[in-house]
Amino acid sequence: MKAWQVSQKADQSIDTLSLNEVQVPEPQADQVLVRLLEVGLNPVDYKIIEGGVDAWTFPHTVGIDGVGLIERVGDGVTNVAVGDRVFYHGDLRKDGTLAEYALTDARGLARVPDELSNETAAAILCSAMTAYQALYRKANLTNKQTILVHAGGGNVGVVAIQLAKQLGLTVISTTSKRKQSLVEEAGADFIINYRDEDVTKRVMELTDGKGVDLSLNTVGGAEIKSDLERMAYNGQILVVGDGIPADLDLDQRATSIARLALGGVYRSDNTNEIKDLGRMATELAGMAVNHRLEVPFDQSFGFNEVPAALQAIKNGSALGKLTIKVSE
Repeated sequence: MKAWQVSQKADQSIDTLSLNEVQVPEPQADQVLVRLLEVGLNPVDYKIIEGGVDAWTFPHTVGIDGVGLIERVGDGVTNVAVGDRVFYHGDLRKDGTLAEYALTDARGLARVPDELSNETAAAILCSAMTAYQALYRKANLTNKQTILVHAGGGNVGVVAIQLAKQLGLTVISTTSKRKQSLVEEAGADFIINYRDEDVTKRVMELTDGKGVDLSLNTVGGAEIKSDLERMAYNGQILVVGDGIPADLDLDQRATSIARLALGGVYRSDNTNEIKDLGRMATELAGMAVNHRLEVPFDQSFGFNEVPAALQAIKNGSALGKLTIKVSE
């Protein structure tokens, strides 16, 4: 089979990826072998290529999200069967999904509804699941009325805005002018062009000086610190990824912080939490099928175009999810 791989530890750029011929792996206990149909790409895909992962052995196959057909099952697997069409967010420590076949932990799988295309299923995974986890797993919604969604035109942000509106929250979103239409279509109540406006000043104006109850912060770093000035008393900042500053003063407004992560759960070997990846994907798929959620999608690239697609994500030129068509 063919697989996109990082050949050695020193290869830490998109243009060093190589398309190699490798053996089809054999599933072990509690694993399945998936014949990949479509792969969803995410910023984390190029970031871990550039930064490396200590747990990798080389050559390492990249890719985290996958949609495909169950080809074989290992001992102990009872939740899926050969021929099932499934989708999943995988373990970035292990060989990934940018290949014709991939192994994955059966516990994290979800079945793809018949009504859902492979492209939409692939687009649901990492980014939409992050938004879902933020609002349905991490956020304390009691007595909360307002949310600030950073980068509302991004793939996490577009979904988060829709989910927040369904939950009855007033949504304030930051975006660039180029992505403003995406934020409008998602249903944000107020839009702040972060390049032209003072975000903190505008948030305080829109909330009559109280600040927002929730912030979904996909930017990290200094922007988390700036969020403290925008939060209402007893507010909560939901942080995607790393980069939480060490010197935050959370006491002044009794602010709490919740850290979001998906695939890292595989390190815990916590069966209930790993299964929750599948549950979240299933819920989102149901929303998409029932037209309660529009998943942002830009285009599907061919399997030979993986480096170009990753570069497009890094350059910020995509307006929605990019996916890779591995096979029909």
